[in-house]
Amino acid sequence: MPEPVFEADVAVVSRRVESDGVVSLELGGADLPAWDPGAHIDVVLPNGLVRQYSLCGEDGRWRIAVLREPDSRGGSAWIHDHAHPGTTLRIRGPRNNFPLLPAPRYLFVAGGVGITPILPMVAAAEAAGADWTLHYGGRSRTSMAFVKDLESYGERVVVTPEDEAGMLDLDAILAPPRESTVVYCCGPAGLIDAVETRCQAWPPGSLHVERFTVVEHGGEAHEFEVELRASGMTVTVPAELSILEAAENAGVRVISSCTEGICGSCETTVLDGEIDHRDSVLDDDERDAGDVMMICVSRSKGARLVLDL
Repeated sequence: MPEPVFEADVAVVSRRVESDGVVSLELGGADLPAWDPGAHIDVVLPNGLVRQYSLCGEDGRWRIAVLREPDSRGGSAWIHDHAHPGTTLRIRGPRNNFPLLPAPRYLFVAGGVGITPILPMVAAAEAAGADWTLHYGGRSRTSMAFVKDLESYGERVVVTPEDEAGMLDLDAILAPPRESTVVYCCGPAGLIDAVETRCQAWPPGSLHVERFTVVEHGGEAHEFEVELRASGMTVTVPAELSILEAAENAGVRVISSCTEGICGSCETTVLDGEIDHRDSVLDDDERDAGDVMMICVSRSKGARLVLDL
């Protein structure tokens, strides 16, 4: 079973406007664990909502950046309106579903607020002496967070505001395929889809992405049984419920957050059975291993699963 997740109350130490609609918060006030580039945390807000934000601080500092969503359901709006120095927030994590792998060369592609997990990756690549380039696109220069911070890297960073230079030229950026080069991409779904399409010709395992939105996997849902071995019970999961919902209905407490298969909070060890993966977290190798699943969306291909839950 995944290890217990760190959870604590922290204070907002400082707040900074990074661009139009984006503020960053530095967090402190507790003995916070170390984290690696690509990690994110859950922020449990006083209004009951839970949101995930990438850690993007320098030198291991806990900093998050939050875009005020125009159609916010109360998460980003609450942070923009109420989170100021001295505000207490409940956090869980860090978790890392988007780790930076060792490589001699990196190609980073970021769109909009997708720069947040990429920012510490760039710093780590620079510190490791790797060859790297970042292509960063956004609607306008004023809407693009951390542009000033990235200026210190010089020509390694190519900033492309759409209103000045058009869209990122992914054909030029990603052609031809390159050996010993790892591509990391984060941003809007359209950008990630376009990068995935162009990286099909790259060597297997070259591309790593992190999504902020759900990928629809489709497929019919059927009823099945799940043995919750650690809890000593078996539950039936009807077609209209998730494993997470069925377990919670049976009184089993499960840490979860997005309930959409994008944050990794509900990752659970699978002891037996064949998984119907429907998340946007695991890569192909992790899915083929068949030993973990995101129980908020993924299901059983057969009639029974056994979970360490």
